[in-house]
Amino acid sequence: MLDALTAAGWSAAVPPGGASYMINDADDMYQWHDRAQDGISEALALLDAPENLPYTVALNIYHQEAGTGGMLMFLSGRTDICFVPTIYRRPLPSAPEFTDLAWYLHALVPALVTAGLEGYEAKEVGY
Repeated sequence: MLDALTAAGWSAAVPPGGASYMINDADDMYQWHDRAQDGISEALALLDAPENLPYTVALNIYHQEAGTGGMLMFLSGRTDICFVPTIYRRPLPSAPEFTDLAWYLHALVPALVTAGLEGYEAKEVGY
């Protein structure tokens, strides 16, 4: 999936140049970890490890050209994913309290379709 997103301008390298990831293991703790740029491969290997399949895992992704990103969360079993725009969220110009969901859908969905996306749900969640 990350390969498909990389082809669309997304990256696991989040400013200032490392990876941020989470494994919600048996302790049920959503503890985030950071890796330097040269540790991204190790982080991806941990997220993809068979022993972590029963757990929710997440990776922050970033779109350098657009200057935005967020959390890509893979739920237990890896059949459902969530994206939460948490890094320099793109607001709607005419209503900045709302997220420009159309931009994120346009930037994510075509790439995710090539990785097997079968459907999606989009909603604004107040924060």
